[in-house]
Formats: sequence, C-alpha cells, structure tokens
Amino acid sequence: MSWNPASQEMEVREGGTWHIADGKFIEHDPKVYSDPSFLDAQAKLLTPGLVDSHTHPAFAATREKEFEMRAAGMTYQEIAAAGGGIRESVRQLRKISEVDLSGLIYKRLLMMMQHGTTTAECKSGYGLSTEAEIKSLRAIQSASERLPINTYSTLLGAHEVPDEYQKDRAAYIDILIDEMIPKVAGDKLADFCDVFCEEGVYTTQETQKILETARIHGLKLRFHADEFVSTGGAELAVQMGALSADHLMAISEQGIEALANSDTVATLLPGTTFFLGSNTWAPARKMLDAGVSIALASDFNPGSNMSLSMPFIMTLAVIYLHMTPLEALQAVTYGAAKSLGVSEKIGVITKGYQADAVLWNVSNYRELPYFYASNLLAESVIRGNHLVSVTRF
Repeated sequence: MSWNPASQEMEVREGGTWHIADGKFIEHDPKVYSDPSFLDAQAKLLTPGLVDSHTHPAFAATREKEFEMRAAGMTYQEIAAAGGGIRESVRQLRKISEVDLSGLIYKRLLMMMQHGTTTAECKSGYGLSTEAEIKSLRAIQSASERLPINTYSTLLGAHEVPDEYQKDRAAYIDILIDEMIPKVAGDKLADFCDVFCEEGVYTTQETQKILETARIHGLKLRFHADEFVSTGGAELAVQMGALSADHLMAISEQGIEALANSDTVATLLPGTTFFLGSNTWAPARKMLDAGVSIALASDFNPGSNMSLSMPFIMTLAVIYLHMTPLEALQAVTYGAAKSLGVSEKIGVITKGYQADAVLWNVSNYRELPYFYASNLLAESVIRGNHLVSVTRF
C-alpha cells in the first residue's frame, strides 16, 4: 500500500519492491545508490508504519479497581467525582521516581512497537504540578531515546485540576501560564500543549487562555474536545489553529462544519468509547462525508482505555464508526501524521518519505481490522535501518 500525493488517497498495489537509502524510500538509481537496502513483502501486506497520535503512557499505576467499579454500574464521571480517575493517577505519579517512570514508559512504547506502531504522541498529564509534569516529560524523553520508535511529546498539565487546587482553580491556571508552560517550552521538553476542554474540567475560556500562552512560547496546539458534552471545543480548536481536536463523541453540527472548513484534524478514539461501555460513538461517517480530515488513535491510558493495539482501533472504527477498512488504515497512518503536523515526512510509503513500514501476516488490507484482537505483525522498519521481527522484541 502506498500514497498518491495528487489524489490524497491510499493506493493499493500488488507486487514490486521498495528501495531504501539514508532512512528514506527512494527510486533506485545505480548512479546515485550503488547498493540500497530494499523491502519485499513476499505475498504479505506492506503498510506505512502506524501512527498513534494520542497516548498517555506516563502513568505510575494501573486502575483496574475502577474497571471493576464501572462493571458494577458506576460511571467514569462518578468515579472521578469521588476522587478517583485522573486525580488518583496524579497521587501515584507524584510518588514514583523519574527513573522508575521511564522504565514503565519504555515497556509501554515497546508494546506499541510490537503491535505495528512506529510513531507515537506521548502526553504527560498525571503530575499536575510543574515538578511532576517535567518529571513525566523527561521520563518520556529518556524512554524514547532507548528505542527506535518515533515519539512526539505533549504537555497536558491541564488534564484536571489537582486536589490541592480544587477550591482555587484560578491559582492552578496561573501556575500553568506563569510557570509550567514557560519552563517546559524553555527546556524543549514538549512539542505540543493540550487541554482537557470539557464540562467539569476546563472551560473554553480557560482553555483559550492556557493555549494562547502555549502558542506564545512556541508549542503547537492540541485539544481534548467535546468528549461527553458539546462545549464548543471543536470550534475553538479551529479558531485557534490547533493541529488536532480529539475525542468528539459529543461534537455539534457547527463543530463538524468548522472542522470541515479547516486544517484541524479530528482525532477519534473509539477504544475509549468501547472500554467505558458507552454507546455514544464519534460521528465519523458524518464527518468524512462533510470533508473533515480524520485520524484514529488509541488514547492508551490507565482509566479509559488500556489497549495500545492500533489494528484493534481500526476494527472498532470499521464496526462502530462506519469507516471502510481503507479509510481506517488511512486514518492510522497519513491522517494521524497530519494531526501531528508531520505528514510531509511520515505516514505514507512514497519517494522521499521516512522509511517507516510494517509487514503483516495477511494478504490484503481488509484482513487487518477483520482479524480483531490478534497481533498480525511480521516485521517493522523504522527510519530504514531498524528492521525488527516481532519475535525479537
């Protein structure tokens, strides 16, 4: 499978060999490249490397007790209101050392690679203090340096309001604006800044204030938007020129129209809807038909989705978001790369692009989401010179 830049669509091809040199896909010219390496699928499916553009791997402890509580009838919001949820993860993360946290993130990134992910966006957000958020971002950085996977870091200091500022949220927002964002940007620990713009978390006015500061300090913008209630988060993401608006299960018609007339990508996270036992799915078909650019991501996190398998996310997208298998594959490759602002170099197989690709133990792209909850990876290539068999991870 490759990409046609003219039509902006995936192309399905049979046969052929892709040559690689200097970490990129090339057209072999003996005058320039005497002995390039090559990829030959040999009757297997070859796709671009999968891009997971929304993950939360920097957490200290799992929350399986909350999973059990939801099975008994409590909602995600009720658990959070009782002191669980994100704030429970905050309490655990503040206790762990940076070295131990980096070790946990390393294992999670490795698991992502084992399921075909070659690029991942990694958020902080379980520290909710300048010190703990910086610890998280440094741990992401150090874990990433030990693996070939491509990573991009996001500051999510506005993931929730921490316990100690529940009665003075304005004071915590001042810390975000005056201390945390400038420090993170100055130390070059993050590529993006994100805010959980949602009823009961951060209002659109607060979100705008925080992200305007992030933009001034050179961070690119991302949004958690319209997950449970339509608050106008998608419209604000477009207004502010965010690369991505994520979740969007409760997006309004105005939000869809705004996204359709913008460069902001709608990043949909069906794994979260599935794991929370909800029946409210993001209206992907309506968005696609309106002309919205779509990405799919895992939202891997300890509270609302503990899966990091992007092929499984594709399965959910086909069944519940009414996307075709080809649309789903495009959304976890080119669409996700676009949501990170890197679609000019990753997310497709074509001349001049970074040589990230995955070889699957199937014969065609339809089988990738068809075999659900199965690991079909045969081999990965990352930046052209990291050929990794699933059996050798």
